[in-house]
Amino acid sequence: MPSKLPRYPKLDIRQPLTAADAARVDALDAIIILLPESALQKRWPEFAHSERLKKRLEGKKILAPTRVDLPNARGTVAVLASYKAGASAFDLLTLARRCIAKVRETEALHLGAILPAADEAQRPLLLDALVSAVAASNFEAPQFKKEVPESRHVQSLTLFDGKKPLDFSRRLAEAEGNALARWLTLLPANHLTPAVYLAYAKELARREDWKLEFLDEKKLARLGAGAFLAVSQGSDSRDAGVLRLSYRPSKPARGVKPVALVGKGICYDTGGVNLKSAKSMFGMHGDMQGSAVALATLLVLTRLKVAFPVDAWLALARNHIGPKAYTQNDVVRASNGMTIEIVHTDAEGRMVLSDTLALAGRHSPALMLDYATLTGSCIVALGSRYAGAFSNRAELHPSILAAGVHSGERVWPMPVDADYDEPLESAVADVKQCIIESEADHILAARFLGRFVPDSVPWVHVDLASAEHKGGLAQVPTDVTGFGVRFTLDLLMDQGLAPR
Repeated sequence: MPSKLPRYPKLDIRQPLTAADAARVDALDAIIILLPESALQKRWPEFAHSERLKKRLEGKKILAPTRVDLPNARGTVAVLASYKAGASAFDLLTLARRCIAKVRETEALHLGAILPAADEAQRPLLLDALVSAVAASNFEAPQFKKEVPESRHVQSLTLFDGKKPLDFSRRLAEAEGNALARWLTLLPANHLTPAVYLAYAKELARREDWKLEFLDEKKLARLGAGAFLAVSQGSDSRDAGVLRLSYRPSKPARGVKPVALVGKGICYDTGGVNLKSAKSMFGMHGDMQGSAVALATLLVLTRLKVAFPVDAWLALARNHIGPKAYTQNDVVRASNGMTIEIVHTDAEGRMVLSDTLALAGRHSPALMLDYATLTGSCIVALGSRYAGAFSNRAELHPSILAAGVHSGERVWPMPVDADYDEPLESAVADVKQCIIESEADHILAARFLGRFVPDSVPWVHVDLASAEHKGGLAQVPTDVTGFGVRFTLDLLMDQGLAPR
C-alpha cells in the first residue's frame, strides 16, 4: 500500500491587479481567455493578442474551449471560450474544467487568466470557477505501476485585471478535501481495508490535532450495535468498526453543539449471500466514498478553523460472503433497540449506517449529515449528475436545493412521506431492512435510516448518485467525483446551517 497519505500540490495564486499586456502573456506557459457570448456577436474587446486571435476565430458566435498557439518565443498556449450571461455555478465550473483540460494537454506549469469585457458582478464567479477547476486538476490518483509516470501540475495561476484581490482559501481547502476523498476512493480493496483506513485516519488525526476514538467489534457488541455487526461478521478479519474523529475550535463558544458527518465506509461490497454479478461487483472498492466525503469535509472545516465543533463518524467494514455471513430472514437488534428483519444482504449500507447514526445521535448534534453510495434507484431517478437528499425537516429543503445550485454540486430534495413506511412493515421485527422489489428503494432506505435518528436532531441524508460520472462533473475532471464536500460547505457556511 502507499505508505503515507498524499501531499496536495500547492497552487500559487497571483493577483497583480494589472492588465495582461503582450509581455505578461508571453511570460506564461498558457493563458485562458473567457469572453461573454455578447462580445463574440458584437465587437471583440481589446486584450493581448486579441486581433490575431479574432482572425483565427472569425465568425464564431459561441466558442467552446479552443486552443490557439501564440507565435512567441515561449509558444504560449491560449485557450479561449465563451460563457452566457447569468450562467449557473455548475455551468461555469464545467466550462472551467473543459478549459483546464486543454491546458493540461500542454503540461503547462504557469497559467494565466484574463476576462475581457466581464462585468464586475460576474468576474468573481468566473475566477472562482477557474481557481476551483485548476485546483481540482492538481490531483494524483494512487499508482501501483512499476514505473510511475511523472506528474506535472499547474504551479501558479495569475489572475489579471481586477480592482482588489479575492480570497480563494476556502476553494483551495475544498479542493484539497475533494482530492483526499477521490484518492481514498480509488485505492484498491486490498490497499484500503478497514485496518488500513484506520491507520490513515490516525496519521491525519496526528497531523490535524483531531481526537480519535475507534469502536471496534467488541465495543460495538457492548453497545448493542447488532445491525453493524451483522454485516461485518462475514469477514475473516476482525478489523471493522465505527471511527469517530473530532475537531474542536481553539476558542469554542459555550453551548454550541457539534455538526455530525456520518459516512458509509464499506471497503468492499460483494453483496454478501445475495452475491452481486461480476459486472455489478467490479468497482465495489469504491463503496466507501461516503466515508471519504465525511472525512474530507472534516479536513476542510479544520483547515478553515471554523468556530463550531465537528465530529466525523465513519462506518468501516466489508460485506463479505462466508460461513458466518448474515442471511435473509435473520433478525438483528440495533443499538437503539429496534429489531430489523433482513431481506437482502446487499442492502448492507443502511445496516452499518443505522447503528452509526444512532450512536452519533446520542451526542445530540446540532445537525447530522450522512453520505453514502447507497442505492441504484437514486441513480435511476436522477442519473449521475445530481445527488439525492432526504431530510427529517421539510423546512431544510430550500436550503438544500440552494446549496446545490450555489456550490455547483447539485442536489435534489426527495420525498420522505410517512406512507413509504408501509412496505417496510415486518411480521417478525420492528422494521424490514428493505423490500425485494426495487420500487423507490432510495426513499425506503431514507425512511429506514430515519428510524435511527433522534427526532430532536435535524438530519440530511445524501444518496451519492453522483459519486461517479464518466468524464468528470462540474470542476472535477475524474470519473470518481468526491461529490459532497463543496455542497456541505455551502450548506453550512452560505445557507446558514452552521451551529451558533
